[in-house]
Amino acid sequence: MKHLFCALFFIAFFTNTKAQQITLPTQLTGFMDHRVPAQVDFEQQLMQQHRPEIYRRHLYNLTRNPNIAGTKGSEEVIDYITRIMTESGLDVSHYDYDAWMPSPGTASISLVRPIRLPLNNQEYIYDEDSYTAHPDLLHGWNAYSGSGEITAEVVYANFGRKEDFEQLNEMGVDVNGKIVIARYGGNFRGFKAKFAEEAGAAGLIIYTDPVNGGYVNGLTYPDGIFSDESAIQRGSLLTLDFFGDPLTPFEPALPLDGDIQVERLDPADVAFHTIPVAPIGYGAAEEILSRMKGDPVPQDWQGGLPFTYRLTGGDQLEVKLKVDQPHDFTRITNVVGTLEGSEYPDEWIILGSHHDAWGFGATDPNSGTAMLLNLAESLGQMYQNGWQPKRSIMIAHWDAEEFMLIGSSEWVEQLRDELNANAVMYLNADMSVTGPNFRSSASPSLKKSIMEATKVVKHPDTDTSIYETWIREGDEEPVIGNLGGGSDHVGFYMHAGIPSAGISISGSVPIYHTNFDTFWFYETYLDSTFSYGPALSGVYGVVATRFADAEILPFDLVRYAVDISDHISTLVYRAGVLERNLNTENLEFLISETLDLAEKIQNSMHSYIESKPSNESLLAINSNLIQLERSFLDDDGLPFSKWQQSLYASTDPWSGYASWMIPGIRYILEDDRSDDEMIREIERFEAAVSRLNDLLNEINILMK
Repeated sequence: MKHLFCALFFIAFFTNTKAQQITLPTQLTGFMDHRVPAQVDFEQQLMQQHRPEIYRRHLYNLTRNPNIAGTKGSEEVIDYITRIMTESGLDVSHYDYDAWMPSPGTASISLVRPIRLPLNNQEYIYDEDSYTAHPDLLHGWNAYSGSGEITAEVVYANFGRKEDFEQLNEMGVDVNGKIVIARYGGNFRGFKAKFAEEAGAAGLIIYTDPVNGGYVNGLTYPDGIFSDESAIQRGSLLTLDFFGDPLTPFEPALPLDGDIQVERLDPADVAFHTIPVAPIGYGAAEEILSRMKGDPVPQDWQGGLPFTYRLTGGDQLEVKLKVDQPHDFTRITNVVGTLEGSEYPDEWIILGSHHDAWGFGATDPNSGTAMLLNLAESLGQMYQNGWQPKRSIMIAHWDAEEFMLIGSSEWVEQLRDELNANAVMYLNADMSVTGPNFRSSASPSLKKSIMEATKVVKHPDTDTSIYETWIREGDEEPVIGNLGGGSDHVGFYMHAGIPSAGISISGSVPIYHTNFDTFWFYETYLDSTFSYGPALSGVYGVVATRFADAEILPFDLVRYAVDISDHISTLVYRAGVLERNLNTENLEFLISETLDLAEKIQNSMHSYIESKPSNESLLAINSNLIQLERSFLDDDGLPFSKWQQSLYASTDPWSGYASWMIPGIRYILEDDRSDDEMIREIERFEAAVSRLNDLLNEINILMK
């Protein structure tokens, strides 16, 4: 029997003084009124099962050994995730791929002149944190570096951004044939390598500066959370115009020994970086930077080391950089667990996080992985108690995200047709539990549902809801950002047009991607009570089950018009700064039509649901709602990436992490393209909004 809820448990919950600070809803978007009490009851019971000791156990077990993609440690994590979700009652599937990936190989940096001095490239061992002595921990390395050995003079390039290399050129600094040293921050590390190579550099060294998360900011590891002089940020450098396996754009990298063979590119034909690149800590970087003799850097290029930074090292300072990084096919595995829907099994609510790390990965990614395992167990328990979602809920754990979103991108490419027809939404939980501050970035249609969910989940540090700790004084609602790059939502949102969100409860993690991202670090400095993970499980659980069980999918339709209008205003302002003409008159008319149609649906939604419409009508309406975000897809992709096919949102093509909204038009502006190209991009986006309006109009007709 479905919906067997424990009334006594529910009553007991509300006798708790702290719980009384949260006002529970009497109406839910997309639900018949008589079903709201049962849904609210269900949510509260679900949250009671998200206990700190369970979250702690999962995080501990996931981080016992380093778990880099393709290694034995990763296999152990895959086995653990599979076992937990299977025991929880989910139907678990593995999706295997053979991706072209590098192994750590060797990387070394040393001074040659004025003295011979090998530089440290691995974190120190500390007695306080026994994990730092693990024999499987690796030296600092950047995946997809070129291999080679170079001895050369040095040039300092600040953050290694596009504008930094342009400024070096304006100052008359010759980068050609030199080893560039740049600090982390400002952009994706791969673009530092891309811009350095384009400028003619022979090699690149990337270091963490003490002003960007080191001793300038506070106590360093292990006495505090900030990077010590040995901390090294690892990470991928891949900057192709598509994501996933670099040899199979648009196609899944299916196993080489499988029944289906996929055509792969020749690695020689792929635009990999060719120069050697390696990361170091600021203790090693100081040995280079302190010996530089050139002109002082611009004021905003000065870092935190106790001397004046210089642009060039001069011919009396030579550094040797050597990288040997073999590449081969590597087996990776996604683990996907499913609770099948009772009424609409082919409508999918997807939640995910990656499971690979650069070391132990206590925060990145395993704080999110442990949170989703906690949720999988609680949903499984409710399922065993008689509940079954109307729509299928999938909890996925992606492999090789750290190498450039490989596992999730291959899954999206493999299931593109099914996802296009079935995927309702995707919630991403990468590195999602690191402190007390709730944050979210989302596509427009999910923003309201996320806000509403936080109103019924208690913040573990207060007597109030997460919503009350999140909203700023004087604001009408909390701020939800726009999704950029850097995690597994990219394939879902920007390639396949699936509404997506990243949701986290977070704090500062300056030792990101270092060997110090350990269970000891997490327990000592981030959350000794392990209470933030269970709280976030509550938010994910509420959002997921409301979408799974609503009569009509509770998308925020008005937000499309509001957000698009804001983005257009931003583009118009930017065009003015760049002294370009941007004619948006027709687009603004289309957006006003979007607002009118969305408000009509919103205003009639409740009465329509209460009229008890037929299942066929609900199915038709929800099918149209599922396609709304796909309106922005264009097979031609973006001017800078055919793979990114959403005309609404993309990654920043020059920084990698930031979000670009209405990116086709934005690119034409920023890259100073022709007026004809501008007209084409405006017309393409107008066509996308027209497709959106056609679907909204169809929903209005169905509701009448």
